[in-house]
Amino acid sequence: MRSRTANRSGIVIRRRVTPAGDILVTLLTPQGKLKAVARGGVRGPLSSRLNLFHHVGMQVYQGPQNDLASVQQAVLEGALPTLAQPERYAFAHLLAEFAEALYQEGEFSEQAFELFAGALRGVAHQPDPEWVALVMSYKLLALAGFIPQTARCARCAQDHPTHPDPLGGQLLCSSCAALPAYPDPSLDFLRNVARRTVRASMDAPLPAEQRPALWRALERFVTVQIGSVHSWRQLVPTGTALSA
Repeated sequence: MRSRTANRSGIVIRRRVTPAGDILVTLLTPQGKLKAVARGGVRGPLSSRLNLFHHVGMQVYQGPQNDLASVQQAVLEGALPTLAQPERYAFAHLLAEFAEALYQEGEFSEQAFELFAGALRGVAHQPDPEWVALVMSYKLLALAGFIPQTARCARCAQDHPTHPDPLGGQLLCSSCAALPAYPDPSLDFLRNVARRTVRASMDAPLPAEQRPALWRALERFVTVQIGSVHSWRQLVPTGTALSA
């Protein structure tokens, strides 16, 4: 008989408390997403362990008639307290929302888990968390198979487009575009970030004035390809002018 109890280790990417005092959590694990409920969790030790961005080990029970696994035990395996800082929290929250949207329950992806965990560590510890979040957002998208079209114009398929696509977040040729062309460093980033190593991208950060256009492109691409991401609103107070 198949056991209904399992041990899972993962990072909390979503947390919600119900009026009844239960904690609903979504974890990203090497085996994919896992949704679970800690019943009455806000009144016990699980409340502090099942916090957003915590790396926890859990024992869960999946009943035959239950859609959600029930948390039996949880042990804190790692925490990144600096993610509570306002200049870091918004970027970490965006990455968590990406992970929730991109990866499915039961979809095995140890690579996705390691990439996401590395992204959170970078946002927590690096002096330029915005650049970490921008690079890793594109890397998470690429790993999930969402790669912007940069070799050809998104409208007419002409080679070597250089202008922003304000609707789809990709690239347009000069004939189709209404906006000025990207600076060469921004074009290089958009064309190569998916295949370039994380270290290479980290070693060549773009200046702050070029980043808002890349964030806008990312926002439009994600909205069209995946759906609305609410965390964009949290980025505005950090100085990232997404609506400029």
